[in-house]
Amino acid sequence: MATDKDQDAASVGVHTEATSSAQLPTFAVEPPEAQSEYVYDRDYRFWSIIIALCTMQVLCSLENTVVVTSLPTIVQQLGLGSSYIWVTNIFFLATSVVQPLTGQLAGLFGRRHVALAVVALYTLGSGLAGGANGPAMLIAGRAVQGAGSGGMTAIMGIVISDLVPLRLRSSYQAILAMTYAVGMAIGPVVGGAIVQTTTWRWVFYINLPIGGISLVLLWLFLRVKWDKETKTWDKLKRIDVVGNGVLVASTVSVLIALTWAGSVYPWSSYRIIVPLTIGLAGLVGFFCIEGSAWVPEPVMPLRLFANRTSIIIYANTFVVSILNYWIFFFLPLYFQAVRLSTPTRSGVQILPITLIAVPGAAVGAVALSKWGRYKLLHIIGFAFLAAGLGSFAVLTKNSSTAEWVCLQILPSIGAGMVLDTLLPAFQAGVGEVDSAAAAASWSFVRSFGNIWGVAIPGAILNIYSSRYATDIIVDPTARSSLQNGDAYSRATRDFVESFSEPTRSQIVEVFTKALSKVFLIGIVFPVLSFILSFMEREVKLRKVLETEFGLEDKKKPKPSEKV
Repeated sequence: MATDKDQDAASVGVHTEATSSAQLPTFAVEPPEAQSEYVYDRDYRFWSIIIALCTMQVLCSLENTVVVTSLPTIVQQLGLGSSYIWVTNIFFLATSVVQPLTGQLAGLFGRRHVALAVVALYTLGSGLAGGANGPAMLIAGRAVQGAGSGGMTAIMGIVISDLVPLRLRSSYQAILAMTYAVGMAIGPVVGGAIVQTTTWRWVFYINLPIGGISLVLLWLFLRVKWDKETKTWDKLKRIDVVGNGVLVASTVSVLIALTWAGSVYPWSSYRIIVPLTIGLAGLVGFFCIEGSAWVPEPVMPLRLFANRTSIIIYANTFVVSILNYWIFFFLPLYFQAVRLSTPTRSGVQILPITLIAVPGAAVGAVALSKWGRYKLLHIIGFAFLAAGLGSFAVLTKNSSTAEWVCLQILPSIGAGMVLDTLLPAFQAGVGEVDSAAAAASWSFVRSFGNIWGVAIPGAILNIYSSRYATDIIVDPTARSSLQNGDAYSRATRDFVESFSEPTRSQIVEVFTKALSKVFLIGIVFPVLSFILSFMEREVKLRKVLETEFGLEDKKKPKPSEKV
């Protein structure tokens, strides 16, 4: 196994004339040959592509959040009942599992075709969900949407990797992050406004014009080089069917367990333990398959994890994804169940944590581009996340506006500093030829972490709400409502205000104490990543861009040169 020192040298040496094949990590599958150098050119085509990627980012961020405040209305009008959880979870599932495959397809069939396909898929899913006449059609539409969203998330990172040298990538990822933050900020407000003023169907139909604009921009400007010589059938034979199949099946098994755990069956039930165990074992098996000689072109080659730093970055990406959803899904519960805000107002009240992430991302991007060092950024970022997440535990019904606004600053800056500097750090440990696979694999673990970021704090909330309800609430109806895994769905102003005093105050006290535990226990995750960050090794970020997928030459070929 190559040491960190050896691997660091390899990651830099692959771009110099002195590179030797001995420097590269040795696995069952040898890395491809180095690619040709590409001139980093920021002309009008470059910026048009960045704008097109921003429209894709708007689609991803809006649909991740706009459903949050509109879901209760959708559940009621379509009669979803207990199936409501699949409206969000099927989206997470589809988003996660398609990302490694997207990276492989982009390498075989070109970035442009795959980008157009995933945006079209997302737009189609939006139309299906908006026109749903029953639960099955809505969930199917959300699955199609999720597949499109996952593909867009992966392809954005891949295209940035094709166009920008590693040292400067964080600056352009920060532009996408700012766009994402705006979408995250306005999503809950837009969702609440739509269901209050018009039909919930516009929660999904709003994506259609944005998707159309994105398709037009991508069609006009995303014209990058790709392999036009190899026959389609030969390309299809290179797809890692076995690896993708195992990855999808394992992720589905894990998601089923996390969806049912606590709300349908207790965590100790065999109906939870069995699929969770099978899913996690399947993920281990997936990596074994990817490292075997049976798979000539693995969708997630193990050479991506050839050194300690890459493994740590991958783990920390998983953690920060958990924390993002931990905060985004459970801080609104404080406003709705403790301060008794409406869903729309709670969306406004969490604006600080989404908007303040923008300067955090900017600081991280500028620092990484200027000095090319990420370790200190990760240490500081996770320290801020730990302090900020823990500080939410002191919030009560009587907390002042200044208090709950200021407490959102630290975790927001911390998340902004970390998230957009993790991918360049992960790509630094691999050759430029593996940038697409690295971007897609990194996107997968980020989306996979989102699933756990809802399941773990949800379980904590249910456990402590049940425990505190037994000791605090006198009314048997109110007490039982919080004791059967229903605490999350009951954390609304309408539920709390359906009871008179003193039961109402007792319910608020239960949610205050339970949410305090949610945030205190959550500190474990950023603290773990804080410690792991000290073990990272600084790998030099490349300033030279080598890729086969740069922008097509401006000069058109002569008629005699056309194929």
